[in-house]
Amino acid sequence: MKTIKLLSAFALVATLCTSCYTEVIIEEDIVVVDAPVITLNDVLNDYEIWYVDINRSSGNTVIPFLKKAFTISFRNGNIFANNNLSGIGNNGGGFGIDVGYYDTINFELDAFHDLDGSYSFDVRQLSVNEIELYHPNTGASYILEGYQRSTFDYDLVFYENIHYFLQEFEAWEKTYTSDEGTINPFDNENFLQFLPAGQSGNFRSSEDVNGTAIDTIFWDYDGIYDVDDVPGNLYQKTLTLDYNFPDNEFFELIVIDDETIELFQISTGTTYEFKGRGYIEYKISRENKDKNAPKYRKKTEDIKKDIQALKTKKLQKLTAL
Repeated sequence: MKTIKLLSAFALVATLCTSCYTEVIIEEDIVVVDAPVITLNDVLNDYEIWYVDINRSSGNTVIPFLKKAFTISFRNGNIFANNNLSGIGNNGGGFGIDVGYYDTINFELDAFHDLDGSYSFDVRQLSVNEIELYHPNTGASYILEGYQRSTFDYDLVFYENIHYFLQEFEAWEKTYTSDEGTINPFDNENFLQFLPAGQSGNFRSSEDVNGTAIDTIFWDYDGIYDVDDVPGNLYQKTLTLDYNFPDNEFFELIVIDDETIELFQISTGTTYEFKGRGYIEYKISRENKDKNAPKYRKKTEDIKKDIQALKTKKLQKLTAL
């Protein structure tokens, strides 16, 4: 009897334990955290200055306000641009001049330029500080590199685009000739003028006396000017003045400030300084459109092609003599 009672008790406990077992499932709430939405306006405002890398542009159609600007800025719905090198970094606190306004829808940029009209772009972010402005109507594409004003190398922009800096003044007047150096014909030339590539060349020089009014300067010589890199030095260039006769002058070129250049004549050891006169400000107002129509920037390779074409034409003339 005792054994049977013990077994019965054990069976009863087992039954009770089994019947009291309940499966408990704890459900955890899944919290979905939405990723922050990056808008095009956020991207445009991440950087104060957008450098227009003209060498990486593509397409056969010109977008005027991008083709003439060195930098573009998008500030509170307004577009600012540095269309001149002289004064860059100072004009408009570094932003340049107000040229229009903009709006964004998703990743589409609608730009309204005061002079050039309206353009719509598809914007694609290429890297942390690079964007592409693609104009779907024409297939034109422009690459912009973002910088803050405090870290943007304005001086380097001078040297990378120095052809245009030289063209921003109606004339350059010689203001200094060093005592050191061999006497040479260039000592007599007091004015230089740099122009876009034309039929006969892209520079002129004059022996008129200092102080001559720009409009009355008689240009004694003309020819082809070319600027080349100095290996290992981003802040120095060489300038060649290739006259329209079998002669040329070769200089090391340094930008002293927004309106002064230094030319060191390697063959004679003479240093010259020239100051820009008749500053050509590329404005946006319609009243000044004809007088100060902005130049369109070209790729470096295209500038070289233009200069080579001028040199070929000069050689053909000399050969025909």
